[in-house]
Amino acid sequence: MTNLHGAGCVVTGVAGFVGSHLAERLVNIGCRVVGVDDFSSGREENIRSLKDSDRFALHSLSVRENGLIERLCDLHGNLQFCFHLAAIVSVPYSMSHPDETMDINFRATGALIRDAHRMGFKRFVFAGSAAEYGNDRRLPLREDYADGQTVHLSPYGRAKYLASTETAASPLGVALRFFNIYGPRQDPGSPYSGVISRFVDMAIERKPLTIFGDGLQTRDFIYVSDVVEAYLAAAGLSMSTRIPPAGIYNVGTGQAVTIRQLADTIMNLAQYSEPVRFLPERPGDIRHSLADVHAFETAAGWRAQVPLSSGLRQTLLWAKESGT
Repeated sequence: MTNLHGAGCVVTGVAGFVGSHLAERLVNIGCRVVGVDDFSSGREENIRSLKDSDRFALHSLSVRENGLIERLCDLHGNLQFCFHLAAIVSVPYSMSHPDETMDINFRATGALIRDAHRMGFKRFVFAGSAAEYGNDRRLPLREDYADGQTVHLSPYGRAKYLASTETAASPLGVALRFFNIYGPRQDPGSPYSGVISRFVDMAIERKPLTIFGDGLQTRDFIYVSDVVEAYLAAAGLSMSTRIPPAGIYNVGTGQAVTIRQLADTIMNLAQYSEPVRFLPERPGDIRHSLADVHAFETAAGWRAQVPLSSGLRQTLLWAKESGT
């Protein structure tokens, strides 16, 4: 366990949904946070609570900037941890911009981790994705199921896989393959928003929830605060977990939920009832996804804590209060 007082952390993608939650948590436990975001998808309102903190600094930069880590170290002194969340996150965008996606999501990651190693960082934690598994039907998905033979469904999934692999090859690298993250600040208006943010938006507006397909598709949904704690555990900044070895780890709940169950739960929490609308299944949608979380639980002692109903209740409350 590292002494947290004043520990210097770089968070890329700091103005994003997850990055902003992570930065807030780091500041609250006594760390200094140097945030990086080019605001291509991040939102300034997500980091409003951090603007007046003397432990937070923001740089509107791209992760493709040459020598970014060294530049930040020159400006802010001793930096020890890098949480790399910045990425092209839209799968459809990656399909039409494969070279840009590979450049940002893979090549920039490699450059950052090499620079972090050269500058003496203690840990580099990368935001991987369940998309790295393609449409693998072996459930639950184990880390070794993604390999050089995996057929990825998008440049996004391929770039994330390559970046996770390069991260794990570094002695300071931990790649966390996140499954379906949800919670406050997830933008329901985004073309690549998760099903929960869209359902919550529909529920607040008292619109019928729309399901593509028969609703029996399953997902592994994990609340954003559990994701933040996984980041801290991976870096060795958690007082309640162990420091895991470098490598690749799944982060999810290990529990499957059908989309129909999800819709019913949200309507119950929102206290309204409308017939669910069913539309044709979208081409390319994965039928089932479920994480095997044994490796990270064993290595770090981390485990998801927030039940789906509690996370959904908090997400609904935020959406109502924010008017999103």
